[in-house]
Amino acid sequence: MTPPPRTPPFRRAGPEARPADRLVPAAGPVPPGAPAVSGGLRAALRRTAVPVAVLGGVVGAFCYVAAVDPDSPGHYPLCPLRYYTGLSCPGCGGLRGAHALAHGQLRTALGCNALAVAGYLVFAVLWAGWFTRAARGRTFAPALRPAWRNLAIALVIAFTVVRNLPFGAALAP
Repeated sequence: MTPPPRTPPFRRAGPEARPADRLVPAAGPVPPGAPAVSGGLRAALRRTAVPVAVLGGVVGAFCYVAAVDPDSPGHYPLCPLRYYTGLSCPGCGGLRGAHALAHGQLRTALGCNALAVAGYLVFAVLWAGWFTRAARGRTFAPALRPAWRNLAIALVIAFTVVRNLPFGAALAP
């Protein structure tokens, strides 16, 4: 006995459809990387609205950090780990690094928190890819292989441990 032929799943088209048109194939998920329907400039602006909004938020945050010095007391909260234990977390010095980077002082930014500066660079590269794919009507879903994810976690842990040891004083904020 042979199985019946496979047919696509169907959905109802609505009451206004003719009886012959009531069953239409259901639209499945768009595969990653598949081009979206092009609709001109308005569609491109709509597709890039979220990446542009995210960039606007990041630029706004960097502008605030550039205008308000993290070394002046009272503007930013203290790191709880550093306050209670005296140890530097992986993010300690990140605001000072962002302030220095916003003022064009790369060497100072790297001295405050090299890991954060590398994170800013990774964000810029990922954002550029996101914006480009969105403008072209393609989906953006970066996937990190488990080996690379584990390497990144190990790097953050090693950075945190080394910056809190005497010989890692160059990495301390």
